[in-house]
Amino acid sequence: MADPNFTTDDAGIPVYSDEHSLTVGRDGPVLMQDHYLIEKMAQFNRERVPERQPHAKGGGAFGRFEVTNDVSAYTKTDMFQPGKVTETLIRFSTVAGERGSPDTWRDPRGFAIKFYTEQGNFDMVGNNTPVFFMRDPMKFQDFIRSQKRRADNNLRDHDMQWDFWTLSPESAHQVTWLMGDRGIPRSWRHMNGYSSHTYMWVNADGERFWVKYHFKTDQGVECLTQEEADRLVSEDTDYHVRDLWQSIDRGDLPSWTLKMQIMPFEDAVDYRFNPFDLTKVWPHSDYPLVEVGKMTLDRNPDDYHTQIEQAAFEPSSMVPGTGPSPDKMLLGRLFSYPDSHRHRIGANYKELPVNMPHAATVRSYSKDGSMRRDNPGDPVYVPNSKGGPHADPAVAGDPAGWRTEGGEMVREAYTLHEQDDDWGQAGTLVRDVLDDAGRQRLADNIVGHLLDGVTEPVLARAFDYWKHVDADLGAKVESQVRAQQGQ
Repeated sequence: MADPNFTTDDAGIPVYSDEHSLTVGRDGPVLMQDHYLIEKMAQFNRERVPERQPHAKGGGAFGRFEVTNDVSAYTKTDMFQPGKVTETLIRFSTVAGERGSPDTWRDPRGFAIKFYTEQGNFDMVGNNTPVFFMRDPMKFQDFIRSQKRRADNNLRDHDMQWDFWTLSPESAHQVTWLMGDRGIPRSWRHMNGYSSHTYMWVNADGERFWVKYHFKTDQGVECLTQEEADRLVSEDTDYHVRDLWQSIDRGDLPSWTLKMQIMPFEDAVDYRFNPFDLTKVWPHSDYPLVEVGKMTLDRNPDDYHTQIEQAAFEPSSMVPGTGPSPDKMLLGRLFSYPDSHRHRIGANYKELPVNMPHAATVRSYSKDGSMRRDNPGDPVYVPNSKGGPHADPAVAGDPAGWRTEGGEMVREAYTLHEQDDDWGQAGTLVRDVLDDAGRQRLADNIVGHLLDGVTEPVLARAFDYWKHVDADLGAKVESQVRAQQGQ
């Protein structure tokens, strides 16, 4: 009796053998008409899609987001209304490492979430830090290259990193985070996630607010020391991927509480520093956290390639009641992320099940292109009188714009606010947030990093960099590095 579980080719045709190619005699040449052999070889050669440029190494899971507090006074977004439950997908990642790199390198962690809302997919692309290395997208590509591998020897290089950082003083706040305890989280479950960017919320009355998203881990923040992380590099390069999978698999479901900082729209005009500067945090004393809801991860992916590797997150996916801000980095990413997906996955990447809306209906005029699964049919243009969909401002709501002062387009840094300096908040983090032990670990981490191949004059600039952050910290770092160089 035939085995009902028989192998077929990709057209569904039964194959004769899983083991032997068609040849002329047992020892003769392989024949080209063995189409199944050709299919297997050709398909294998095309299994990989290009890896992400940053955030190449990562993992993720599915879950749900449940609203626990009423914030309808600030946003009309359906997914943020009281009691609403929304399906989610989250992907965690390192930034600089390629696929296959260790999970426990010192690096920021990506924290990207897709909410499958009834108004369409809403994406938040964030990190485990509330700030970033720069405020202008012109420098983003250069920053990523400085963290990647050298052109000559294909090795990552601390000298290259510090060369960029010390010539980019706006990086000080983020580098202070990176070199501190949170530079290496114990697991993805034990770190916070932040939108970092400032976004806009719009309520049912059309009132606008500036907001920042804070996903606070319910497991508590825990970090690895440099020594623990170095040991895990050799013991388990996939330590964070494995931890998340095993945690969900055994029913120990990780969760985060979403809390928002909410700034009245007019406050931004004369706030003491630019609230849209990605290198700055808003003090909680000015804008305290407001609880919104809880996100819980409860389902591992069935297929990492189709559900995690090909998952496409983009900050341009903003549903009614949400919008962008004048944050330059955010505005750059509105283009950069979708463009990356079209290159990496294909023009119709949103037709993949993981990227399709799960709770909303698509009524788009997009058509054709490589791998198009289903065209919408006629009419294929707008405006039309043939019954095709048409834009409805009442459904989409306020496009959530903002006014500009001065009018002319310029290429300049922020200079409008009293405290628009690069060092102040990094210094506050060192002096007022860290305790003595944390400051010592920060210094030790910086010293260890600088001693690993950083050369003059970059090294001298690094000492000056940290003296601008905090004079005592900078002096301590220089003293320890010079002492060890003299041994």
